This record gives sequence, C-alpha cells and structure tokens, in this order.
Amino acid sequence: MLRVLLLILAFGPLVGFLFALVLLVHLVRQRRSPISTIAWVLAIFLLPVVGVPFYMVFGGRKMKYMTARKDALPRAEQLAEAARKGEAPQSTEAVFPLRDGNDVGLLTGGEDAFRTVVELIKSAQQSVYVATFILRNDDTGRAILAALTERARAGVQVRLLLDALGCRKIKKRHLAPLREDGGRCAFFMPMIHVPFQGRANLRNHRKIVLVDRRTAIIGGMNLAEEYMGPTPGRPRWHDLSLSVKGPVVSDIYAVFSSDWEFAAKEALPPPQEEPAAQAGEGVRLELVPSGPDARGDYLFDTIVASLFSARRRIYIMTPYFIPDEMIVKALCIAARRGVDVRIVVPAVSNHLIADLVRRSYLRQIQEAGGKVHRFTPGMLHGKLILVDDSPAIVGSMNMDMRSLFLNYEIACFIHSERVVAELAAWMAGIRAQCEEGVRDVAVPVEFIEGVGRLLAPLL
Repeated sequence: MLRVLLLILAFGPLVGFLFALVLLVHLVRQRRSPISTIAWVLAIFLLPVVGVPFYMVFGGRKMKYMTARKDALPRAEQLAEAARKGEAPQSTEAVFPLRDGNDVGLLTGGEDAFRTVVELIKSAQQSVYVATFILRNDDTGRAILAALTERARAGVQVRLLLDALGCRKIKKRHLAPLREDGGRCAFFMPMIHVPFQGRANLRNHRKIVLVDRRTAIIGGMNLAEEYMGPTPGRPRWHDLSLSVKGPVVSDIYAVFSSDWEFAAKEALPPPQEEPAAQAGEGVRLELVPSGPDARGDYLFDTIVASLFSARRRIYIMTPYFIPDEMIVKALCIAARRGVDVRIVVPAVSNHLIADLVRRSYLRQIQEAGGKVHRFTPGMLHGKLILVDDSPAIVGSMNMDMRSLFLNYEIACFIHSERVVAELAAWMAGIRAQCEEGVRDVAVPVEFIEGVGRLLAPLL
C-alpha cells in the first residue's frame, strides 16, 4: 500500500501534466476566441482539480460529428434556388433565405403570451411542436401540459422537446399523461456524456411553439410562471416573443424537425407545401439559427457587421450583458462616431455573477459615450437589437458569449419599418422605467470585476 502511494506521489503530477497537455491540444483545435482560450488555459493549469473535470464536461463548442448527424437544415442548393426566386439571404453563410409575405405580432405581456400559447395549442388540428429551455411544474407549466395532452388525446401529433438542463426538475410522472395519450417527449443533450464530447455545455436555448405548420411563436419566453401565466398574480418578468405566420414558418419547422430528430431519433414528415404568404402588407423575415448545428457564427458575424455599419442608433436590450470583446469594441467605436448607443439591462438580474461581470463592460461603453439604462421595476428578460431603421433582431439569444457561441439559439431578423417602429416604441416604454448610468467603483471591486471579466467566456 505504501509503495502504491509513493508511486502515485512520484508519477501523479507527471500524469496530470500530460493529461492537461492533451486537454490543451483539444482546446486549441476548437478555434475559440483568444480570450476564451486563455480563460480555459488558466482554469486547467492554475486550478487543475476544478478546471480539468469542468472542461471535460463543459468544454465543447462546435462539434463536426454532431453537425454531420444533425444536417436537416437547408443545403447550399436550396439557398441557390431561393436566390433565383429573389429571396437571397444577406450572407452566403445564412441557413435560410429572406422570406416575404409574413405576418408578425408582438407578445410583450405574460398574460397575453400565455393566452396566445394556450389558445394556439387548443386550435391545433394536425400537429403541435413545442421546444423550450425551461418548463416548470407550476400552474403555467401544468396548464400548457394539459392543453398538449388534450390535443394528443384528440389524435393531434404532439411533440415536446425539453432541454435536459433547463428542465432537470421535470420528472417522468409529470409527462406521463401526455405520453399515455399519444404525445411524445424528448430531452435535448443529456448532462451525463462521454468525456471530450462537450455536450453538457451546449444547451438548446431555443423557444418554439409551432401549430399545424402554419403559426409559430418564437422569442425569449420559457414556459413557467415568471414568464407567462393566466393572471398577474405574481411578479412577472418583462419579456418579448413574436407570433408569426407565413413562409418563414417552414424554416421554423425545419429547425424544430432537425432538433427533434437529433434528440428523439424520430424523423418528422417533410412539409407538403410552404405556408402561404399573408394578405396585405407582408413583412420580410429571415430566420437565423445558431449553434453547433450551424456552419460558422452567422448570427454573431451579422450583429458585429451591423454595429460597425450603424449610422444613427444602436439599441440593445438583454438580461445578461457579457459580450465578446469585438462587440464591445464595435459599440465603443459607434458611440465615438456619434451613433446613439443605448444598452438596456435589468438593474438586478437573477444571476448575480453575471451582474458583477457586466459592470466593467457597461462602464467601458458609457465612457465611450454610450448610455446604460437599468430597469428597476423587476427582471427584464427581453432580447432585442435595433440598428438604425431595419432590421430588428428578436430571438432567444442573450448578449453573452454562451448564447453567441455555445447554445442552440434562434433569432428572427425583421425587415419592416412598421414593426421596427413598434419594437422601438415598446423599448422606449421600458427605458422610461429605467435609471440611467453605471457608477464607478472602488479599486478592490474593480479588481474583482476584472478577474470576472477574464473568466467571462466560462460563464
């Protein structure tokens, strides 16, 4: 026994060092941003007892084998065909083309959103597809599960996709009635996995409710009481989702179908026809999914490009502001160019560490001439980017590196001055309830913020 202990003491550090080198090679091959790579290197070599197992579980990003397995999104020839029809996307890296003839409605209140979701589910005649990051076993979650169960009992095809982390408190007994009546449920990305695959770090943060492949709801709202509910009985988060109809719904179905097939190992039927264009003034939309199943970082690239090209205004609303250094630089340069740069965040979010880390970024933008608005009445969870008059970007993504580079997200680019004006008016109402500015802090606090900023890519 003593000999074994001596061997461990003699060779343990060497084995640990060699193992850390293997992790370093794997890390560098991921082609992360330099700041993200440095953060993981510090964690692995300075705190190996924590950093090594943490990287093995949470260290993955783009995974080529997963992209290959999850390749139900449109291919290049489909985009070329869309270009011949005059529906070319803004970039050759885009997954879906611009779609004209859509109808868009804003869901800005939790009671209105809940009523819309439940009524939409109850109206289903053929299919209901739901994907969410969070489903809680509360009054809201149970009411939505009851509506889904009733539709499954009526013979409607019901598919419910839950993220394994966000819905970790949902048990088999909660889903049993839905399954017994013919619905199917699946959990996306199990938390326990083979080392080096990195699945636990790649969450499905998309929120989709899709009925009869004709009407969809996407945005930031999860299916829980803090996001939506039948009555305003409890403090509810301020959030934003979109109700959409028209040709873009076929793209939303393609995203859900790809996610569902990957998680449930069941292929959904291909759409028989594209949803018809809406009568009247149609809205031009482009659906932008991002994550390991999308080649490149089109969402991030497009956001950065729009910030650098902005001429009049940049308004960003987000619950968590831990951006990439490129985005911070673009915002600071825009503010110095005279662009009206405004960042709207909750005064206090539900993640205190995120609040601590964000302050150095916000002060940097404020010092460059941008304005920071801190929403005081409660938690602000809406995700909205307005650059000049068009497009507006609404989706599930936060303005942090997890959403921009790791999670499976979905966003909608809205090319409509009318809808952009409606979104700007809603944001103005939120800003009216905000306090402006970020205060300076003492040197010790600034040091802690700096350390947090160094590790921001790991949050």
